[in-house]
Amino acid sequence: MKPRRSILSVPGHVLKMHLKAAASAADVVMLDLEDSVPLDAKSQARQQVIRSLQQISWASKTMTVRINGLDTAYGYRDLLEVAEAAGGLLTDIVIPKVDHPRDIHFAARLLDGIELHTGRERPLGLEASIETASGLQQVAAIADASDRVQTLVFGIADYSASIGARLVSLSGHGEKEETLYPGHRWHFALSRMVMAGKARGLMVIDAPYGNFKDVEGLERSAVTACALGCDGKWAIHPGQVEPLNRVFSPSREDIERAGRVLEAFQQAQGQGRGAIAVDGRMVDQATVRMARQLWEQARHLGLV
Repeated sequence: MKPRRSILSVPGHVLKMHLKAAASAADVVMLDLEDSVPLDAKSQARQQVIRSLQQISWASKTMTVRINGLDTAYGYRDLLEVAEAAGGLLTDIVIPKVDHPRDIHFAARLLDGIELHTGRERPLGLEASIETASGLQQVAAIADASDRVQTLVFGIADYSASIGARLVSLSGHGEKEETLYPGHRWHFALSRMVMAGKARGLMVIDAPYGNFKDVEGLERSAVTACALGCDGKWAIHPGQVEPLNRVFSPSREDIERAGRVLEAFQQAQGQGRGAIAVDGRMVDQATVRMARQLWEQARHLGLV
């Protein structure tokens, strides 16, 4: 799967933001039909998203669309119309507020019929946004619900509301957490999602950081998510893309370290040895696997 270090979310009804997103360095552009679109613009946004997918040159970007919730009057229309008209131009459909595997079952079955009707051979993927206590409780079953599921996404603001957590910032998206909790307040939720996702070969994406002017706060949040095993993070402003791409890419130091581990491992194999030492430290098979994963990521990004 292509890298998803940065996922730039843009309102579905604002064409000029689509054009800016297409020119950005984001790995993924997500055209949003949900929270960023006013109720009276839902139908207009759906048609604009379809036109933008068909008419804008997106180069090599991974393209996704976030539909409205399946418990609304808009979600099924979003899924039906966007997938029929522009499904071949998309990689995934993002399903918000997934609380139960049945949400995935419904979307997957509807896409089955759409793809039979349109003749699309490559199936559309699904991204399940985990935004409630119920969704987190069911996250393993949600990840298992369909082969279409490619990614799990953490929805921090709605999750906070669902568990009654305190609001400590204007956006509710990750700022000022250190003033309230002596650690990472969402460590458990993210770790549970990472465990469920990685056990099934899925990507896991962290929530956006709400204060787009606070680059240092964004980087701290991204470094923590990366350390927990997340593959990337949503962005709400083009200015957040570069820091996210940098944090979720292997550094030169990381690449050189992985190279030394792999070189020592190859030499040990040639000599019939199991355990190896690198810079005076014993290295086991788990470390070799981590080094190989990092090297392959760097190779995919053109860094080696």
